[in-house]
Amino acid sequence: IRDSVASRGLGDVYKRQGVSSVATAVSAVDDVLSEYAGLEMQLADPELHNNQTAARRVAKRFAELGPIVKCYRELQQAQDDLDAAQELAKEDSSFKEEVARLEPVVEKLKEQLTDLLAPRDPHDADDIVLEVKSGEGGEESALFAADLARMYPKYFDKLGWRVEVLDATESDMGGYKDISMSVKSREPSRDGVWSKMKFEGGVHRVQRVPVTESQGRIHTSAVGVFVFPEPEEVEEIEIDDKDIRVDVFRSSGKGGQGVNTTDSAVRITYLPTGLIVTCQNERSQLQNKIRAMQVLKARLQAIREEEAAAESASGRTDQVRTVDRSERIRTYNYPENRITDHRIGYKAHNLDQVLDGDMGDLIDALVEADRKARLEAE
Repeated sequence: IRDSVASRGLGDVYKRQGVSSVATAVSAVDDVLSEYAGLEMQLADPELHNNQTAARRVAKRFAELGPIVKCYRELQQAQDDLDAAQELAKEDSSFKEEVARLEPVVEKLKEQLTDLLAPRDPHDADDIVLEVKSGEGGEESALFAADLARMYPKYFDKLGWRVEVLDATESDMGGYKDISMSVKSREPSRDGVWSKMKFEGGVHRVQRVPVTESQGRIHTSAVGVFVFPEPEEVEEIEIDDKDIRVDVFRSSGKGGQGVNTTDSAVRITYLPTGLIVTCQNERSQLQNKIRAMQVLKARLQAIREEEAAAESASGRTDQVRTVDRSERIRTYNYPENRITDHRIGYKAHNLDQVLDGDMGDLIDALVEADRKARLEAE
């Protein structure tokens, strides 16, 4: 492998990322291939699957490396074919057409490998917890929060992701004051839920005629969306019992299928910051408490990582701070059937389709803008 990489000049792939030598490039390739082979052996060991947490962790990492290995092997094969065609073309001009066909294939695969090996968000393969909270706009804001709470699961369903409502508080008119849900991919993947949904955190503004408006005037309201990763294994976070308050209450509202009406819902308040996590979807008080603690630890880990990123002047800074119209990341204009993402200048007149879960083009545009920004920052 080492000789073949060096002879084909694949070090160029790594030089685009600032890697200075072919030797370093070869080492990087070898490291990926070696780790991938090791993971493959682990997955073939029946004993691993006796521990589902460990098995999922290994499968997750295997899935992350899979596209890199696949692209590298395709590049090797394409380069071999190109080398052979170039050699034959010296004696037979008919092979020049094959050379012309293969050269762009090799270049495209090099670019793909560059992207795959570029620095990534370490949480891209993780599942998430998503929260939607009403804000400025009163009852109209709560009604729009409910619209978003229906939009997201429709999109998740198209991708085969599983959704579990953790908690929900309804408004008087059937909207949501707040709703939180856990979103998980069914299979481990390099590009997990966080890789697509991390861009949704922020203030979402709606412009439309509210059902409560008798004069037909367009109003503007805002809803806050919070997204944070929920890793398979949260880093060890110590939470002192004296730092939390646990309240138990009766489950209510549209908390998801299976919510019972006993006093099993649990609300945990983290006293040092006032952070509140509620769970009412499980069937017992103990299960709800365990689930709420998992979410609390994931949130605390996310907060710590955001603070660390802010200190180093890197990481995402577009998470919502206050739910008002001035910090909008996106506008949903009903009269014009228009959706606008203000961060990347995205605009489309298919709001009705987006609200029905057809978010693919919008999310893809955000992912692509992020990819370009990462490559330019290198």
